[in-house]
Amino acid sequence: MQAASQMKLTRGQIIQQLIDSKAFRTYLEIGVFKGKNFLPIRAERKIGVDPAFRIKLSRRLGWLFRNATNLKAEYFEQTSDSFFQNVAPGLIQKSSLDVCLVDGMHEYEYALRDVEHALEYLQQDGVIIMHDCNPASAQAGCTFEQWKAGNFAWDWNGDVWKAILHLRSLRNDIDVFVLDTDMGLGVVAKRPPQQQLNFTKEQIQALTYDDLAANRASWLNLKPAPYIFSYFGI
Repeated sequence: MQAASQMKLTRGQIIQQLIDSKAFRTYLEIGVFKGKNFLPIRAERKIGVDPAFRIKLSRRLGWLFRNATNLKAEYFEQTSDSFFQNVAPGLIQKSSLDVCLVDGMHEYEYALRDVEHALEYLQQDGVIIMHDCNPASAQAGCTFEQWKAGNFAWDWNGDVWKAILHLRSLRNDIDVFVLDTDMGLGVVAKRPPQQQLNFTKEQIQALTYDDLAANRASWLNLKPAPYIFSYFGI
């Protein structure tokens, strides 16, 4: 039997457990794409954002029968920047967002903006989950242009990990850690930080994958997957 500390969980499993256990109502997903994670999630209110949805009609219809909460799901085909600027203010009340998954463009600046925008709407006990925070190799942590040149042939995490370092260094109003599962799931909560880093933005921009590899556990504040349940009292 797998030890609890070694248990691997997906973002979907963790998000659903949080929704069910905390009676969370509103779920926002940035970067829906084909709906692999979005469609199975059961929540009273589901909001999906993507600049180019790739959900087949047959798949969407199938999930209407498998998960009735998709009947009321709201879809916004636009960039997350546009969504937060033009749609979110009239759609989501301040401090009413319970769970947000940030899984859009896998680059430092994009991920950081998505998190900081989502924080404006997150309720005090809510949570932001960030995907792709712990690339296992330099290839997985390459730039978008390198991934494109490789014909998108491997799982790409980019440098989302730098957004973790930024938040842990330059925000003193949130707690941030990364779960060692599902290619690294960043967790952002409106709590006092347990530990902080002291990087400047310029220093973070200059870091390389090799730097991360040499300091992975401490920089990411890496935790085993089940830690999130004790953290939120589940």
